[in-house]
Amino acid sequence: MDTFHEELTKDLLEKNEELTYARARTWVELLWEDFETTYAKARGKYLGKEMTSRLVKQWIDSYGSRLHEFASRNPKYSHMLEDEKDLNH
Repeated sequence: MDTFHEELTKDLLEKNEELTYARARTWVELLWEDFETTYAKARGKYLGKEMTSRLVKQWIDSYGSRLHEFASRNPKYSHMLEDEKDLNH
């Protein structure tokens, strides 16, 4: 899984220059876990890491450049932007 997370983190950093490596990695892990948890609750058959990776990649391609904006408007994720030292300006 580490290889998947690493590649997705690099993809997100290419899409969003506002995020540091640590924040991008956190976002990748959150998106990954959110998908797998939601899918499991729906009692879907586990489709594997490759499928999860493809879906997270699609989200990054679609929303990665604005992910930091979403977090600032959503209380559930706003804590991700509290540490000014973690963001590139």
